[in-house]
Amino acid sequence: MSQSNARKAKTWEEKPAPLDGKQAILRVMATHAILITVCFIIIYPVLWVIKMALTPNELAGLSPSPIPEEVTLDNFRVVMGQTNAAGEWLFGAQLFNSIIVAAATTVLGILLACTAAYGFSRLNFVGREVGLQGFLVTQMFPGVVMAIPLYILLGHLGLLDSMVGLVLVYSVSALPFCVWMLKGYFDTIPKELEEAAVVDGASRLTIFVKIVLPLARPAIAVTALFSFMTAWNEFILAATFMNDELAYTLPVALKQYVGAQTADYGYFAAGAIIVSIPIMALFFALQKHLVGGLTAGGVKG
Repeated sequence: MSQSNARKAKTWEEKPAPLDGKQAILRVMATHAILITVCFIIIYPVLWVIKMALTPNELAGLSPSPIPEEVTLDNFRVVMGQTNAAGEWLFGAQLFNSIIVAAATTVLGILLACTAAYGFSRLNFVGREVGLQGFLVTQMFPGVVMAIPLYILLGHLGLLDSMVGLVLVYSVSALPFCVWMLKGYFDTIPKELEEAAVVDGASRLTIFVKIVLPLARPAIAVTALFSFMTAWNEFILAATFMNDELAYTLPVALKQYVGAQTADYGYFAAGAIIVSIPIMALFFALQKHLVGGLTAGGVKG
C-alpha cells in the first residue's frame, strides 16, 4: 500500500475528539430542551381538554392556558347526571349502550376474523386471492359512503334504533383490517406444528382452537382492541341509525353539547374524558400483547 493510501486509511480510522465537560453538558441540555418542547407540544391538547373539564362551563375555552384558574367537578356531575323529560337516566343508558355495542362488536369481530383469516392462511380454494383483494378494496372507501345503503337495509330489517343493527354494521366495517392482520400472523406460525397434531389424530377444529389460537394471542389482542375502539369511538353511523336518546351511544350523546352557534366546552371536555377512560384502560391492560402482536412472529427463536 502506498504512503498516500496509508494516510487516507489512517484518516478514516481516526475517531472524533471527545467533547470536554462543558460541551458535553451543553449538548445534554440542548437535547433535553428539545425533547421537553416536543413533549409539551404533543401533550398540550390533552392538558387543555383536562383544564376545560375542570373549569366552570361558562369559563371553559376562554383561555388557551393549560392551567385551570378555578377547579370544579361540576362539569362531570352535569354530564353524568343527564336525564330526559321522563326522568330516565340518559347517561347510564348511553353508557350501557356503548359497553354492549363495543363488547358485542369485539366478540363477533374476533370470531369472524379468526375463522376467516385462518381459512385464507391455510386453505386453498377458488376465489381465495379475489376475496383477499376484495377486503383491501373495501378499505379504499370511508364508512360514511355506505351510510345510506346501510340505513335502507337496516330499515327493511327493522334494526334502526337497535343495538343489534349497530353491532352488525361495526363488525363488518372492522372485518377487512382484522382479517388481514390475523392472516399475516397466522402465516408466521409453522405448518409443521399442525402436521404433527394431525399425525397425533387431532381434528382441524382442535388444531385451530388448541394450537393456532393460543399462539396468536398477541395478534388477537391487537385485533380485539381495534374492534373495540371502532365501536366505542364511532359517531357518524351511530348518529345516522339512532334517533332515540335512550338508544344513543356516548359519542353521539356528546354532540348535544356542541351547537350551531354555541358550545358547552366544559361539558364536552368532561364527556370526552369519560369516553376516553375505557380505551386508555384497555390499552394499558393489553400493551404487552400489543407489542408482541405488532412486532413478533408466531414462534420466537
